[in-house]
Parts: sequence; structure tokens; C-alpha cells
Amino acid sequence: MLSERMLTAVVRQCTKSYLKLQPTDDARVPGPKPGQKYMLYMHVPFCERLCPYCSFNRFPFAEERARPYFASMRKEMMMLKDLGYDFESLYVGGGTPTIMLDELCDTIDLAKETFSIKEVSSETNPNHLIPSYLDKLQGRVQRLSVGVQSFDNGLLKQMDRYDKYGSGEEILERIGEASPYFTSLNVDMIFNFPAQTEDILINDIERVIESGTSQTTFYPLMASPSVARQLARTVGRVDYDREQTYYEMISELLTGGDTPLFDFGSAWTFNKRGTGAAGEDAMIDEYVVDYEEYPAIGSGGITYLGDNLFVNTFSVNDYNAAIAEGRMSLMGKTTFSKRDRMRYRFMMQLFGLRLDKRQWEHDFGCTVEAGLPVEMAFMKAAGAFDRDTRDELTLTPKGRYLMVVMMRQFFIGVNNLRDQARAALTGEERELLFG
Repeated sequence: MLSERMLTAVVRQCTKSYLKLQPTDDARVPGPKPGQKYMLYMHVPFCERLCPYCSFNRFPFAEERARPYFASMRKEMMMLKDLGYDFESLYVGGGTPTIMLDELCDTIDLAKETFSIKEVSSETNPNHLIPSYLDKLQGRVQRLSVGVQSFDNGLLKQMDRYDKYGSGEEILERIGEASPYFTSLNVDMIFNFPAQTEDILINDIERVIESGTSQTTFYPLMASPSVARQLARTVGRVDYDREQTYYEMISELLTGGDTPLFDFGSAWTFNKRGTGAAGEDAMIDEYVVDYEEYPAIGSGGITYLGDNLFVNTFSVNDYNAAIAEGRMSLMGKTTFSKRDRMRYRFMMQLFGLRLDKRQWEHDFGCTVEAGLPVEMAFMKAAGAFDRDTRDELTLTPKGRYLMVVMMRQFFIGVNNLRDQARAALTGEERELLFG
């Protein structure tokens, strides 16, 4: 589709310009703005084995590396308290956050004691959906997001996940057993793998429905250039020409028909009707939709505050050393112009299905039409808007897909940012990742 190709090229160029790291000597992130609500992101970069498609900061797990790391994160959390931050939400990403469950629980408990946290979301992998883990997570975590990617055994083997996490049938059974422990259980899926046929995708959607999960997220396969090369060697080259067809199949099977089972939570998140996860307030993996600004702790964490995006060192050794010295581990930052911030708001709110025009004018001092005339003209010409009033913008089905394209390309840009940070690794840590 021509509009998709144009949008991909434009977002790619934009992210290259404003997601470019510059070194920083800042010892800490800026303090909070009075009256603003914040979420805390916490990054746990350890995995039992590394997946070829993942661009996040991650290292092979070793207890002697992970245990002091969790202690450092708890110290960094208290640095944010000293700066005056309070948080109403906590998101723990990875890596595999549940890799050391006792340390994770201690860290969540400290966060709840220290801040006004009402909800905790954590990622995990299917092999941790067992009673000994679920019992400890229950009550501590309201939303658990499980990385499934596919229920197809052939794809799981291609991704090197079959031996790690079990067959699609085993994973499906574990999800059903885990779901009652949480307010929301999210099943993370990926679509448009090179070897994924329409039949495989339909089967994946049917298994998601069968699992009884309260939420599912279908990500398009996306990769920075470094991961794309690894992907090509393991699962094949990505074909973006069929992405829209696959997305439309997912949307129709989950939200279409006379009695839809799911509603859209974002352009690629679907909330099951009649569950605690339904509605506009349901937590989603793209926390940036609900919290435009947020500090991030941990090695590889990315913070967005004010005009600046900060990146923490990707070295666990350097991270621990910085925290021990009483400073944060900021290794680089990039500064957004007003236009960059408007583009970011435009993308994030529309990805969340509604742009608040009144809030936009209050924050930026202009209308969205005056602030982003080219972007608005493109989206209107493409038929992206369902409602375009003085108060709001909402999306048509075509508009939702265009937001998937924008977010896919934006996250590829963020992955490129991570590649810049990862390239600075030296010594033993570089060997762990690059061999």
C-alpha cells in the first residue's frame, strides 16, 4: 500500500534525526513537575537464553550477576524518591523480570511501600506460569504479560523457544491455569514471521481465544538492522507487503462479527469483553500511551522527561558501579524540539485510539492542524480519521493500521537507539552478546 510505504519512509527518517544519542555527564534525571502523574519503568535484562528477534537490553542469566543488580535497582528507586517523585503505576520489563522471583518480589514490595503505586504490570515467559511463581505474584502484580509469540510448534522451534518454554499445547494449558491469579493476563503475540502462513495465524488467533486470556497484544515483527540480520539467518527475511492483510485478519477475528469477543485497547492491543481488563483504563504494554513522561531504572532503561530522552548504560557492570557511587547510569541523551514533541504526542495518543485536541492546545499553544499541517493532511487524505471534531481525533480501521505502521517504525528507531548504546559494551559483556 502506497500510504504505508510513504509513512514507513517518513517515520524512519524522523526517528533517525531525533533518536540520535549524544553523550551526557548528567548524574541524575530531572525532578518531577508539580501535579503530573508518573509511571516507573524498571528493566531486568536477564534471560535464560536470548531470542534472535529481541532488541531490548538482555544478557544470559547468572545469579552472581543478577542478585547485586536487583539491589542496585532498589537503590536507584530511592534516588528517584529523593528527587521528589511519586508513582501510581509500575511496569517491569525485560529480559525476563521473573528470572529471580524472590528479588523481583522484594523490589515490588519496596516500590509499593515507597510510592503510591496502585497497579503493577510485569512481563514473564511461559515456563514461569507455574504455581510456585503464580502464588508469589498474585496480589503483587495486577497485570501479567506473557511472551508467547506463537502457539505454532514449527515457529516456536525456529525462534528457539520450543525447548525453552514448551510446545504450543503446553503453553496454552499454562495460560488457562494462570489467568485467575491476575486482574489481567496479557498474551503477547507476534505476526508476520516469514514462515507464518495465513492458516498458522488463524490458528494462533483461535488459540488466544481458547486460552481465556483477558487481553492479547499482536505485534508486527519489527527489528533494527542488527536484529534483522540475525532474523534473516534464523527465521528468514521480513515481508512487509502482507503485514496489512495479517493485521486485518487479526482485527476481524477478534473484534468483528455479530458478537465480538474483544475490543480495541490500542491499535494492536485487544481487551476481552466482560473482564476486568476491558475498557479505556486497562493497562497495556505501550505504557507511553497513558504516561507520556516517565523515569526508567535499570541497565538499558530509557527515560522520557520534558524535552529529553535519556538512556542508561547497557553495561550491568557500569550500572552497578554508578549506583554504588550515588549517581544514575545515564550514558546518553537526545533532546526533542517542540515539533518532535508534537509528533510524539500525535503518534502515541492516536495509537491509543484518541487524540485530545483540547489538551493539545493547552500544552502546545496551537491546534494540531497548525502544529502538524503535513501530518494532518496526509492522515486525512489516507482516510485515517473517523471523528475529527473540536475535541478529538479518532481512527477508522485504515487509520488503526497506519498507527501500527508508525509505531512499528518508531520502535525500530528505538531499537536503533539501543544498538548505539549496546555498541559501547566492552570486554566480557561484549563477548556475552557478540561472541
